[in-house]
Amino acid sequence: MVEKVGCVYCEAWDRNIGPGYAASDAGRAAPLMRVDIHGPYPDGLALARRPFVTPTFILLDGGSEVGRLEGHMTAAQFWPALNALLDQAR
Repeated sequence: MVEKVGCVYCEAWDRNIGPGYAASDAGRAAPLMRVDIHGPYPDGLALARRPFVTPTFILLDGGSEVGRLEGHMTAAQFWPALNALLDQAR
């Protein structure tokens, strides 16, 4: 999850989706790592492009980007979008 301090949409995700994320099937398949939009980013990442909006969720496989979700989503939007991204990556 690419985030930034003071991002109201990141805070909304933390309140509305975050509490159940780690316990979900998707959360177990794609554990959450948080990175500030201004970095530093972990070494060895191969991203399609630098994130420019928060929150951005980047799905990685071996450090390479396989897909991303950009911007604020409600829980009703987030879960199906994440599951579709995970299905696409399989």
